[in-house]
Amino acid sequence: MNYKYEQQFKKGALEMVLLSIISRNRTYGYEMILHLNNPEIPLFQNIKEGTLYPVLYRLEDSGLVTSELSVSETNGRIKKYYKITDLGMRVLQDMKNFWESYKICIDKLMEG
Repeated sequence: MNYKYEQQFKKGALEMVLLSIISRNRTYGYEMILHLNNPEIPLFQNIKEGTLYPVLYRLEDSGLVTSELSVSETNGRIKKYYKITDLGMRVLQDMKNFWESYKICIDKLMEG
């Protein structure tokens, strides 16, 4: 696939993917990058901090997530943890509903 098109598809889905990850547990940026770099789901591999953090800041500015500095349970370092808000949960559900409709529509259009 042309790199330009691949980037556009990923950019469009990243907010939904991040909200989904955050909705499962409070988490921090590097942990999200590790999750996205899972070889079993290669689409978002090699995501960089320079891509991730502006999206997280936008989600926070929109009231979809909150953040807090907290001591890591694993190494005692201070990290910025993100947690989804009630509004974020509603928006995530709306995004998932749209995504399902989008997939069905595109599949039908591509069949014929």
